[in-house]
This record gives sequence, C-alpha cells and structure tokens, in this order.
Amino acid sequence: MSASMAVALLFLVYPQPDPAMLAAAVATASERIVAMQDGPEKSEWPYEGVYRVGGKIPYGYRVGGTAICAESLLRAPGYAADASRKAAVKKATEFVCAAIDEPLLQVTSYQGGYDVRAWAACYGARFLLALKQHEAVPTGLEAPVEKALTWYLDSLQKFEIPQTGGWNYARDPGAETPSATSGFMTPVCLQTLYEAKAQGYAVDAAIVDRALAALERCRTDDGNYAYAAKGSARMDTRSIPGAIGRMVAGETALYLAGRSDQQKLATAVDAFIRYWPELEKRRSKTGTHLPPYGVAPYYFWFAHYHAAQAVELLPEAERAPRRLALNWLLWRTRAEDGTWNDRVFDRSAAYGSAMASMSVTMPQAPSPKNWK
Repeated sequence: MSASMAVALLFLVYPQPDPAMLAAAVATASERIVAMQDGPEKSEWPYEGVYRVGGKIPYGYRVGGTAICAESLLRAPGYAADASRKAAVKKATEFVCAAIDEPLLQVTSYQGGYDVRAWAACYGARFLLALKQHEAVPTGLEAPVEKALTWYLDSLQKFEIPQTGGWNYARDPGAETPSATSGFMTPVCLQTLYEAKAQGYAVDAAIVDRALAALERCRTDDGNYAYAAKGSARMDTRSIPGAIGRMVAGETALYLAGRSDQQKLATAVDAFIRYWPELEKRRSKTGTHLPPYGVAPYYFWFAHYHAAQAVELLPEAERAPRRLALNWLLWRTRAEDGTWNDRVFDRSAAYGSAMASMSVTMPQAPSPKNWK
C-alpha cells in the first residue's frame, strides 16, 4: 500500500490536525517540558527506563535526556523571544558541560557490558552542536561549551566498538572486546559526527567508514535491519514490523554518506507508516523486547523522529502525504495534558514530548549534514 493510500484510509476514520493545531501542540509541549525540568539544580530532564546503576537512573540517561529536551526547546518556533525556554536551556547547558567530570561517563573506566555512557557522548555532543548551529550558546558559557563539546566528540569516537565498528550500548564484557553493532544507536552517532565535521571539529574518517560498513552489515537486501549484528544480518522479511525504527534511522545515515538512495528511504518510511500499529501496541507498556517482533516501548518516539527526518530527504513532491500520515499518527498519541510519552514513567513524558515536537517541526529544521 502506498503512503498516499494509507493516509486516505486513515482520514476516513480520524480527523487530520491542521497546521494551527500542530503549532499550538508544539508550543504546549515546550511549556510542559520547561515545567518538568528536574534534578538537584532543576537543570535536567533525566530519561527514565528500567535500567539502573546502583539503584539510580544512570548518568548517561541524565545527560542524554537533558540534551534531547533542551534541543527540542531550541528548535521549537519562537525560542529567541521566550525567556522561560532560554533560561531552561541555559541551566541544561551548564549541566551538560559540568557532566564531563562525572566518573561514570569516562572512557577510561568503561568496561563494556550494558552501559549507556556512549549515549551521553552522542547526545551531549549533538545538543552542543545544535547550540552553535543556532548561534544560541548562552552568554558566558562559550568556553565551557567549547571544552565540553570537544570532550564529548572525543569520547564518542573512543567508544567505537573495536574491530567491528559502530556503537552499541549493550556490548560484550571488556572495552576491547569486539561486539555486535547496534542497528539503531550507530545511525545517531554517525549523524552527530557528520554535523561535527561540518562545523570544523576533528572527526576520524576511519571511524566513520568502519561504522558505515558495520551499519550496512545490519541491513538486508529487502531493507530490514538487525537490532545488532557483528557479521552480515540474516533477517526474515516477516520481522520487518519490529525493525521500522531502525530502518528509517539506518537508511538516513547511509543516504547522507552516499550509501543509500531515495527509493530505499521511501521504502523505509512507508514501512513505518504501514506497520506503525505494531509499534503502537508497545507504547507506554511494561516490559521491553516482547514477541513477536521484539519491539520495546522506547523505540516509539525514536522511530517517529527518524521517520520524520527521512521524509525531508525525499523528493519534494513525495513529502506531503507522508508528512500528513506522520502528523496524524502523532496526533492520535497525544495525551490530554499536551504531552507525549512512550513509557510507563511520568518523567519520560519530557523526552517523548521533545521527540514528538522535533518530529512535527522537522520541515523547518536545519538539514542534516552529508558525510563527504
């Protein structure tokens, strides 16, 4: 079924949100995110999942969640004139910059296994790059931002999986042990490095090349993507509903590096729209990788964001019906209080609202950078 046919069927049952409704929803989401700023200094938006370190939300989630929420406030329309958002982003910037001294984020103490500190390196760098891209570094924080950005980019590259290439938050024990590449973490890390290179920061081309090759090994001939792979992926087409988030993220990262094309992007986006109900079944539910497709709730907004980004890389004439479909799906999942949440934790509404807001405003977002 084509994207246009899918949209037509959807609108027979549910109304379509118009541009004014979407703009108001983004504004409300930004207000809610500011109100949810948390932490000892009220400077964070910790992402909350089931994973804990010493009984606490891991520091990688604290930095990653804060970075994503702050970036969404920065990207929502009207930021320059919104004092409350600017104050919240300044506090978040201070937290992200100070976090580089946190022992639990250091490369030197990393031992592999299930560890999300590389997420902090990725999203911490991405947020600080966004501040610079928007010329929105808070006054007086220019030096700390530059220092922290350099640190995060260096750490991200050092967290590369040895021999295999790419990145994964769930690796075999031992920092030097070759492990499987994550089919959904690696694309985000690659895009962060593309942006860093475009802004003039040092990026090791060999690390990017190895990650691209590893990501290609995660992809099958029919466009399916493995959750993680060390060698060539062997995935059955019937498992695609569980891979739709990885498909849009992976094809986008490869396309920006000249290793995919617009037809593959369109196929991934249309698979997302077609199989979205399988993703919706897991939204705001308990458990993680449950059968039949192994879809965890935390894929939900990640997948929406990357589907929205992939749409904007298609030929202009092909974007409109897919934008309509994605916005309709977003509208269906908006809570009565104006937030979006894919977990059972109240705190994670900040992350969900941030990802949904950035998805809605993707047509106005700066274009992602190519890797040359």
